[in-house]
Amino acid sequence: MSRISVDPGRELAALAVVGGLDGARVLEVGCGDGRLTFAYASRARSVLAIDPDKGRIAAARRRLSRELEGSVRFEIADVVDLQQPPAAFDAVFLSHSL
Repeated sequence: MSRISVDPGRELAALAVVGGLDGARVLEVGCGDGRLTFAYASRARSVLAIDPDKGRIAAARRRLSRELEGSVRFEIADVVDLQQPPAAFDAVFLSHSL
């Protein structure tokens, strides 16, 4: 199986075209180790970043800076089981997730 590497800058540019994340309450589905999360999180009002892989969430939590601790939460979760209502988020996206 080959691995595809995508530049987070291109993903951020695509997000900006669809509406941007400035001041938004964001749900990121399939966040993995936070590769993309950390690239935009400082612009968002809040981020709930979920992934069913506990190892990847543990890695993301280790990388979480003090500056983002109050606005970014990494949780082991599957979007199907998420309890928050849709109105809790301004933007929902996923990257590299099936």
